[in-house]
Amino acid sequence: MATASIGSMVPAERPRERLASLGAAALSSAELIGVLWGSGTRGHTAVDAASEALQRHDGLMGLSRATDVELEAVPGVGPVRAARLAVAFELGRRLIADWPVDRWVVRAPRDVGERLVPQMGCLEREELRVLLLNTRNAVLRLVTVYQGNVSSSLVRVGELFRDAVRLNATGLILVHNHPSGDATPSPDDLRLTAEALAAGRLLDIQLLDHLIIAGDGFVSLRDRGVSFDRPSHGVPAGSPAHF
Repeated sequence: MATASIGSMVPAERPRERLASLGAAALSSAELIGVLWGSGTRGHTAVDAASEALQRHDGLMGLSRATDVELEAVPGVGPVRAARLAVAFELGRRLIADWPVDRWVVRAPRDVGERLVPQMGCLEREELRVLLLNTRNAVLRLVTVYQGNVSSSLVRVGELFRDAVRLNATGLILVHNHPSGDATPSPDDLRLTAEALAAGRLLDIQLLDHLIIAGDGFVSLRDRGVSFDRPSHGVPAGSPAHF
């Protein structure tokens, strides 16, 4: 049975009118994308096309990774709609990253994971980022230091601490992604962590954790039992991860 066209709907039931009266939270993902895309094409409403795109790519996360070629293969989605969707997803990622510098305080691994998983979980190649912290564990800056194969044999440890020294940061957290979708730490991940810990001790800049992001989840090496330097007040062994 064909879906009724948006034009044939009772005005109050149309996505754009519902957006105005009820707010964006009241609309489904397909309806939100439909509003973004605007009017339909012959035989397909914008919501029809959005529903098909979401189904083909297993939801929003998969859709955010789709290429323009994959999107344009969906009936009713052409180059213009594919471009609009790519822009919307990128704006969403940038919004997550656009925080007031003095308001992001990191107290535990989840404070990093919850913010960076949406940005890094869908990346198709590895990135290594460094989160720079002050004495209150407030974020000074998030720096991308490497793109490609994040291997202990390829990443220069000095690059991890370069901006920390410039900004007088007292702590840092390493964050990188596994495009494979498996967040299990590799031997290279563990070696890089050990090398960074040794360098941090020499520079008096504390490495607090190393997070690995994959898909919609993450692994904290601190949570996994890797021994990191503790803050001066001390935390009993076996306690939940907390900075």
